[in-house]
Amino acid sequence: MKTLRFAALLLLVASASSSLAAQTPAPPPPSRPSTHPAPTAEELAIQQACAHDRQRLLNLLGIQQTRPPVSNDPKAPNATNYDEQRANPYPNLPDPLKLLNGKPVTTAKQWFAQRRPQIVAAFDHEIYGVVPAHLPQVTWQVVSTTPETFGSVPVVTKRLAGRVDNSADPRITVTIDMVLTTPAHAAGPVPVILELAFPAEYQVALQRPRPETITPGMGYYGQSWQDQVLARGWAFAILSPNSYQLDNGAGLTAGIIGLANQGKPRSLTDWGVLRAWAWGASRALDYLETDKAVDARQVGIQGHSRMGKAALVTMAYDPRFAVGYISSSGEAGAKLYRHIFGEQITNIAADREYHWMAGNFLKYAGPLTPADLPIDNHELIALVAPRPVFIGAGASSGDGYAEPGGDAWADARGMFFAEVAAAPVYRLLGKNGLGTSEFPPIETPLITGDLAFRQHAGGHTPVPNWPTFLNFASRYLHAPPDPAAPQ
Repeated sequence: MKTLRFAALLLLVASASSSLAAQTPAPPPPSRPSTHPAPTAEELAIQQACAHDRQRLLNLLGIQQTRPPVSNDPKAPNATNYDEQRANPYPNLPDPLKLLNGKPVTTAKQWFAQRRPQIVAAFDHEIYGVVPAHLPQVTWQVVSTTPETFGSVPVVTKRLAGRVDNSADPRITVTIDMVLTTPAHAAGPVPVILELAFPAEYQVALQRPRPETITPGMGYYGQSWQDQVLARGWAFAILSPNSYQLDNGAGLTAGIIGLANQGKPRSLTDWGVLRAWAWGASRALDYLETDKAVDARQVGIQGHSRMGKAALVTMAYDPRFAVGYISSSGEAGAKLYRHIFGEQITNIAADREYHWMAGNFLKYAGPLTPADLPIDNHELIALVAPRPVFIGAGASSGDGYAEPGGDAWADARGMFFAEVAAAPVYRLLGKNGLGTSEFPPIETPLITGDLAFRQHAGGHTPVPNWPTFLNFASRYLHAPPDPAAPQ
């Protein structure tokens, strides 16, 4: 099967090359320095397929090419900006509490009935893409049920598979993979933290015996958060977004996006991978609503980096999620597009990441600019209101890649400023913002409101902020009381 997919990919590249070679600009310099071995033939074919599909979208937009992406490495000739004094060339943000006709939004009813739908429509058509109206059903299967011990806690672990009905196109098979671990002796249904996992982290979650010596890195950040969740009497679930939509442009004619399109390429307004990953998280919550071991009204969602983007998109579009931990989500996540620091629109719109977004998004990398966006990510956060959300990041002293000790590429300040700008919506709905508009000293938790923030002193990792998030989330998630505990 892998050989057939590779052969098909080479055919796609060959056919696309003949029609697009004259129009395709030379590839821009990579935005991140490579520390990996030379790409395999299959990886090169995927890269070429991504480049040609992206160029196809640019042709639909009538754009020859976009501005080149910037580099995360401050020593590179095309380095991004890491100077806060130069980070605000677009100081005016769209007002989340102003209707398109210019009238102010002054009541919760106006927000939900008028303004919120306007913001959702803008994100649909310009940023993340429109989800098809009639998607196939998902049937969940319990693949295995295993009583075991996680750390010192007796648990029950279920391996789950969400089978997506592919009768519309039997050539495309889609399965949503998830693992759910619940305390074995809980007094009743328990809260759940659902993590959107990188492929490496999901594979580790399946390993038995449980590994203890894997070095944390991109895609795997250790399992200490799971121990912390269980210590509170909660459950955790680990979802594999890549199981139902691959993280590259060559996979857009497969997965749930390809199945919905019956294998055809996307239009400019069709959904991208971030919106598809969010769809799968919602289907995971559908399953949790049927499992008597968990309280589906108390499900939090967590994601880091690109999975942090997907977790925030999930919360914005699915009001059933109770709380979120959005870690280092950066551009196309919680960071303001108009805050020009670290990763920028031109990176998201380049070959490696364009597939996350709607085709329409590419025009904001050229000829349009962030100032032309009808919305910004403070309004994505506002769509979560009135539910609580914790946004975290690492230090700004290193970019997280060329200099791994920091997380400047994700732009902690840009995410903080987005929360500040979302706060008026929370206040309108009777909730509290961060309590300040001043960027806090590093490792200062702001968790007394319903919007929360903390910048830890480490690199591009969610690990140091887990305890703070769980303290924040414990205001909203509550395990059933232990009948054996003293009264």
